[in-house]
Amino acid sequence: MEIRSTADGDLDVFVDTVHAAFGRFPEAPIEGGGLWWSALEIDRCLLALTADGRPVGTAAAYSFELTLPGETLVPAAGVTAVGVLPSHRRQGILSAMMRHQLAELRARGEFLSVLLASEAQIYGRFGYGPATYTARLTVPRHEAALAVPRARGVADAPATGSANGSVEVLRRAECGEILEEVYDRYRRTQPGALSRPHRWWALRAGQPPISPAPRYVAVHRGADGVPDGYASYSIGEPGTLTVDETIATDDAVFTALARFVLGHDLVSQVVFKHVPPEHPLRWQLADFRAGEVSGDTDWLWVRLLDVPRALTARGWFMDGELVLDVEDPFLGEHGRYLLTVRDSKADCVPTDREPDLSLDMRDLGSVYLGGTAPSTLVRAGHIRAHRPGAAALADALFRAERSPHCLHWF
Repeated sequence: MEIRSTADGDLDVFVDTVHAAFGRFPEAPIEGGGLWWSALEIDRCLLALTADGRPVGTAAAYSFELTLPGETLVPAAGVTAVGVLPSHRRQGILSAMMRHQLAELRARGEFLSVLLASEAQIYGRFGYGPATYTARLTVPRHEAALAVPRARGVADAPATGSANGSVEVLRRAECGEILEEVYDRYRRTQPGALSRPHRWWALRAGQPPISPAPRYVAVHRGADGVPDGYASYSIGEPGTLTVDETIATDDAVFTALARFVLGHDLVSQVVFKHVPPEHPLRWQLADFRAGEVSGDTDWLWVRLLDVPRALTARGWFMDGELVLDVEDPFLGEHGRYLLTVRDSKADCVPTDREPDLSLDMRDLGSVYLGGTAPSTLVRAGHIRAHRPGAAALADALFRAERSPHCLHWF
């Protein structure tokens, strides 16, 4: 078997092979673009070939920026289009491709890779751990009233928007530049968010609101008239308004957009498809039970390729030190590191000191963005704490300024 990078003439073969791996057929091109694979970076795609040259497996990566705790932006490889033909599964092809890809990422100087897992049992063995989570929130229209804020000095926002703001309804085709600009402002401050390169918007490659699928967009503007949030939505039967994503630069803007969609006429219920953990929207409902949470699931999975570089790249919010004993079973690597945090910055160096925590690479990926508490994985039997208080200290050290969340589909 041969694993090689693709060239310009391999795109059709790559697309046909990955679709066959998932038992699907490529969609027909439509006016305005919208094919998800049009954003593939051909120099970052891999083909697995049999001895006689038949393609049987695929893997690819996008070039993204990932926002880390502390609003640090770092390069991250977005792994995608991973598949093996059903006739060639369980023959080691997937493992060989993933090992080949990780070596290529390191050769490029990258220290983080991320993916969305089609099946949760596959990617842990390659060192990826679930790091951000998302849920669906459904609110019946007749129970959608928002409560008056009780905090002293907080005024209830007017029905049309946040204080001194406004909401305007546009068609998706009318506001592409607005969506791109607002999303970019949002993702730079949201831990766990990925960039959406301009070519994605230009090619309409992805899911709504990037794709050309018909959508209405509620655009929020601040008092200065500058767009600072949007909600992409559609209404289907039986009277369900579904919000693809709500992007807001602050909580007041999110509340204004939520108020707008929750107050839409001729709607029986409103479904927010992506709500981050611990989001205040449920608490803002006058009836707390009106908001039904469902589809609570993992989203972004993270893998570290260089532990010291990754740990020193993110921001930290308290001082302390931990000795981490990290096992990487897939790559057959092992390291013990002293993590020292002072004044929001970390130093991470090899050490022979006794460990505070022992964990494998997938566990480190899960806790890296602050969305999974190390103590949870200790209690689950995955991380071993070697001394009392080590898990609690790790919880405090690894926490983020707010829950990491990723909306981008790739």
